[in-house]
Amino acid sequence: MTLTPNMTDEEAARQKAINDWLPVTASRTAKWWYSAFHNVTAMVGAGVLSLPYAMSHLGWGPGVTVLILSWIITFYTLWQMVEMHEMVPGKRFDRYHELGQQAFGEKLGLWIVVPQQLVVEISVDIVYMVTGGRSLKKFHDIVCPNCKSIRTTYFIMIFASVHFVLSHLPSFNSIAGVSLSAAVMSLAYSTIAWTASAAKGVRPDVDYGYSAKSASGKTFNVFTALGDVAFAYAGHNVVLEIQATIPSTPEKPSKVPMWRGAVVAYIIVGLCYFPVALIGYWVFGNSVEDNILLSLEKPNWLIATANMFVVIHIFAVPVFDMIETFLVKKLKFRPSFTLRFILRNVYVAFTMMVAISIPFFGGLLGFFGGLVMAPTTYYLPCIMWLVIYKPKPFSITWIANWICIVLGVALMIVAPIGGLRTIILSAKEYEFFS
Repeated sequence: MTLTPNMTDEEAARQKAINDWLPVTASRTAKWWYSAFHNVTAMVGAGVLSLPYAMSHLGWGPGVTVLILSWIITFYTLWQMVEMHEMVPGKRFDRYHELGQQAFGEKLGLWIVVPQQLVVEISVDIVYMVTGGRSLKKFHDIVCPNCKSIRTTYFIMIFASVHFVLSHLPSFNSIAGVSLSAAVMSLAYSTIAWTASAAKGVRPDVDYGYSAKSASGKTFNVFTALGDVAFAYAGHNVVLEIQATIPSTPEKPSKVPMWRGAVVAYIIVGLCYFPVALIGYWVFGNSVEDNILLSLEKPNWLIATANMFVVIHIFAVPVFDMIETFLVKKLKFRPSFTLRFILRNVYVAFTMMVAISIPFFGGLLGFFGGLVMAPTTYYLPCIMWLVIYKPKPFSITWIANWICIVLGVALMIVAPIGGLRTIILSAKEYEFFS
């Protein structure tokens, strides 16, 4: 937020105190490598584990094409957001919705961006609750195969208990250590996933055909797979918030270190995504689970380690920032530890309860991936770019943006349909809180 000239000294001091308290703007001392591992953590997570499953529904040709196109499009839209962060001299758009307000107007910008960003962040945290719980259960079952079976519900609750603690780290920079650990672990379990698959070798009865037999089943599975891929590449909803933590001057704008870190992050993304997707599908074919770690059994210690690595991964700071901003700026709550303690505990409890209620990993990825992650990652930055910069019609930039918009809108329409169908089919055999 930029302090306006007509503010009184008292109001300006109050706004500065609030900004110094809020998670995103509390600290602007980050280095370029913070950008690298924050972006890796924002993107590489539960989604990478579903990519072989997405490949099984898409097939070799379409699957590889979708993976490559998604990498190129999201890399391009990430560059756009980094460039737009300080496009107005003397002003920084520290949050996604602030950029939306610049593009679409004060009120319309909020209504376009905030609901989508909130759903993105909340859905990601719900999916990670499910993933973390299932990974803990897999770890337990591998380490202690003769122990009494424990419901996934309890493992989701155990996973949530860790995040009741982690959620109270006050700002982006204060979670730098956790974020770095999560980035390293993301790379680790991705590497374990594809190396263990390669070591296992192609299954004797591997089948690369579509698992669904009917035309409608194949179509819906393709829709779900597109949503899975969209979820895997979704990380743009925190790009501006990450860049906000980097210091900036006219001589050394924040976009330089931010972009350097983003390039490193995207190289790591490629090293994680493509081997996992291609080798996982090559080994298991259409029998691969929606989480490839569940398809792997041996070596026990390695797969158990990979499942534990999945546990350390959460990214809810922008949600806390939005809600805390609303409470202290609009509703005039006093910034305090008590407010933050109650808010964050309620949020973690909410995501835990939803995860326990609908623990359908593949369906959740497809549904949320298409519904809200396709807009915020694939085409909303392009629309903002066109509105703000107004490139010449039919120029290369204009055409590139419209291609991204058309593909992103198509993805937003079809992916939730497949994901919702998967959830409905899974729910038929599921007992609530079982």
